Amino acid sequence: MLLDKLVELEKRYAAVSALIADADVIADQERWRDLMREHAGLQEVMDAAGALRACMQTRDEAHALMQGEDIELRALAQEEYEQAQSALPDLEENLKRLLLPKDPNDEKNVVLEIRAGTGGEEAALFGMDLLRMYTRYAERHLWQIQIVDISETELGGVKEATLLVSGRGAYSRLKFESGAHRVQRVPSTESGGRIHTSAATVAVLPEVQDVQIVIDPNDLKIDTYRSGGAGGQHVNKTESAIRITHLPTGIVVSCQNERSQIKNREQAMRVLKSRLYDFYEQQRASAYSENRRAQVGTGDRSERIRTYNFPQNRVSDHRINLTLYQLESFLDGDMDEMIEALIMAEQAARLEALQQEEK
Repeated sequence: MLLDKLVELEKRYAAVSALIADADVIADQERWRDLMREHAGLQEVMDAAGALRACMQTRDEAHALMQGEDIELRALAQEEYEQAQSALPDLEENLKRLLLPKDPNDEKNVVLEIRAGTGGEEAALFGMDLLRMYTRYAERHLWQIQIVDISETELGGVKEATLLVSGRGAYSRLKFESGAHRVQRVPSTESGGRIHTSAATVAVLPEVQDVQIVIDPNDLKIDTYRSGGAGGQHVNKTESAIRITHLPTGIVVSCQNERSQIKNREQAMRVLKSRLYDFYEQQRASAYSENRRAQVGTGDRSERIRTYNFPQNRVSDHRINLTLYQLESFLDGDMDEMIEALIMAEQAARLEALQQEEK
């Protein structure tokens, strides 16, 4: 099955390589950029396949030399054979990972929602920590972040926040963040020095396009109001903020980040489409829920996925039993080690499932 896919990709690679050199295609810059992105992805597969074939050829040639009469040459061939043979399993597994079916949502932008859970003001302050963490992480990857809606507390915490994260591969890396995040620390308001536990939930949805979901305007109730925030932040004297209610499902989306009512409406509709997509797909238990089950853990928002322990300077992901003792840098957006481990675990699980199917 995987070898058949490799043959198909090799044909596609040859076709794309020819297209990106075609003058007519180059003139169409948008198409050319899309083909260049596809070519870069295919190139990684071709390089892995080439490395595997070169190693197999080296092994076979060394094996042939081992049958000769020259004792010294046989010893050198034996060493080369053993080196190639030991390298083959890793090369094969790397190629198999690259040949796994891609998540169709991986290259999409993200709607990321943070909600303070149990723990009152401390939970809201933790919500702000998460907001800052994801913002810093996005900056490290040169993604763009737009705050669509935010509800702040007087002490600077976040009750709820909705973000749009735009950039290549945003969903592929952030999708593992869905679930309940728990924090253990001594709150600044705690005089006795006792450690408190509070939580916030994170939802990560792929931003969906118009072709995927159609919204009947008659199903929408749209309200306008004056935007505002804690301490007078984002205050606007005009009614530029937008609240959209989807009547059939009861889903409500608000946006007050922009001063323009039109821009707020556009952003609110982007979020609404993603929430509706999530809602209907979960209702049918089809593509979205299958994708969640295929990830490390279920990704359910009620599932506790990670603990941030301040006294011990550690962050622990409970799905893969990985603990890092670098909490400060992690909260500053240095999350790649954890996310790479989650990606590898997900790929290993999918590869194992595929191998079971082939037996």
